[in-house]
Amino acid sequence: MATDEWQWSVQLTQQEHPDRKVLLRTISYESFAPGELNDHALYGRRTGKALSLNISSGGMLLLMRQSPEAEQVLKMDVPTPIYQAQAPTLTEVRWIRPVPLVLRDPLYFVGVKFLL
Repeated sequence: MATDEWQWSVQLTQQEHPDRKVLLRTISYESFAPGELNDHALYGRRTGKALSLNISSGGMLLLMRQSPEAEQVLKMDVPTPIYQAQAPTLTEVRWIRPVPLVLRDPLYFVGVKFLL
């Protein structure tokens, strides 16, 4: 493992995301290649599950087994305050970082932005 995988920028304050909250839930998603999303391609694409780590009004931090592509669109079922309810939401992958641990199967931190 290259040492630069540990060289992430660290923000010591919550100035950019004061509304960020911990949210540990399994999230189901469908993924679309960048530019693939259109009116005829909303359903039936690649599916998977991720673990949400936190959420803010602008996006979420996920832990994923597969590394998506930057700018890839994910349609995910985001949990709502009512535990049983989930809202389908479109997100865009903004960044991907490998989890810097030696594991048999790699994991990835993925930052996604909610699309309006």
